[in-house]
Amino acid sequence: MKKLLFRKLLLEYLYFFLIALTSSSVIIWVFQSVNYLDIMIEDGRDYMVYVKYSLLNFPKILSKLLPFVLFFTLFYVTIRFETNNELIMFWNFGVHKIELINFMIRISLALMLIQIFFLTIVVPKSQDLAKSFIRSSKINFFENFIKQQKFNDTIKGVTIFTEKKDKDGNLYNLYLKRETDNDNFQLTYAKKGIFKEFKNVPVLVLYDGETITNKNNELTNFSFSKYDFPLNKIETNTVTYKKTQELSSLKIFTCIKNLINTNFQNDYNKIENCRIDNLESIFKEIYKRLIIPLYIPLLVLVNYFLIYYSKENLKYNLFKLITFFSGLAIIIFSETTIRLISNNILINLYISLLPIIFFVFIYLKNLVTFNYKIKSK
Repeated sequence: MKKLLFRKLLLEYLYFFLIALTSSSVIIWVFQSVNYLDIMIEDGRDYMVYVKYSLLNFPKILSKLLPFVLFFTLFYVTIRFETNNELIMFWNFGVHKIELINFMIRISLALMLIQIFFLTIVVPKSQDLAKSFIRSSKINFFENFIKQQKFNDTIKGVTIFTEKKDKDGNLYNLYLKRETDNDNFQLTYAKKGIFKEFKNVPVLVLYDGETITNKNNELTNFSFSKYDFPLNKIETNTVTYKKTQELSSLKIFTCIKNLINTNFQNDYNKIENCRIDNLESIFKEIYKRLIIPLYIPLLVLVNYFLIYYSKENLKYNLFKLITFFSGLAIIIFSETTIRLISNNILINLYISLLPIIFFVFIYLKNLVTFNYKIKSK
């Protein structure tokens, strides 16, 4: 009978948890996808780049929401069971409160491992793959990112300003600044311009203008009735280098290993961002992937403050508030402790032990509260 009761409770938790996690993740993903339209519109990217990039950000959203949705699920379903007098069935059939807690701790350990798998493998891979589409893609819709009465600097080293843009894509009174190298630059003014393609090469065709070139502090200028401004070798200002959060966990640990072997004196250039000056970011990434998921069993444990008293007890409503704010505090605390991570390995170790220390303290408190004696076999 105990197995049936545990199975029913688990199914209720899982059912609500999966629905809440999926629906909330989809809602946030939709809002983020609207913001990602800038990749296509402002930066002139292809539609498929936008679709792939936005889809590959979904695993990150899932992993971010999982702790909060998990706690909310446990809190809501447990209260519902108490309100409907379903928890009494557990106690009537001889289920000790610590047995219920132990059962849910085992489930939380499984969820913790799933979260670690997501954060160490799935999320970094999806983030790297998403950025790879940006890195390898080209600007296809040049006319999209040019906005009138605005300095447009999407193209690296080139700033374009136009006073007016009509529905046919014609640009009027254009000012272009091209930075060549160091202090050298080129300024171009044209009365009219339009984007065209010649043999698959994008070109900004300018009419009736003048170009001023500064080279080695010497100014030269020439006027033109028509001038082709080629755009086939341009680069975007969008960040395209690989960030620490996009590195695989294997590369991060290999980086740490090699930095330790050199006593943190030399960089390891075979891996992106494996530098001494980036050590703090590397430690923070390890903490985010491996330590923050350790707070999941603690969230589950805190939720069962709700079974300290039945709903008939005057303290029940107080403990509901204590439980909710304790869970919320743990979620906030787990995310904010990442700011405390530094280059000091010893301090990082102390911070990493906090979820284990809190868990052991609260679990022992439960043993004392419920007067549970551990039977020796």
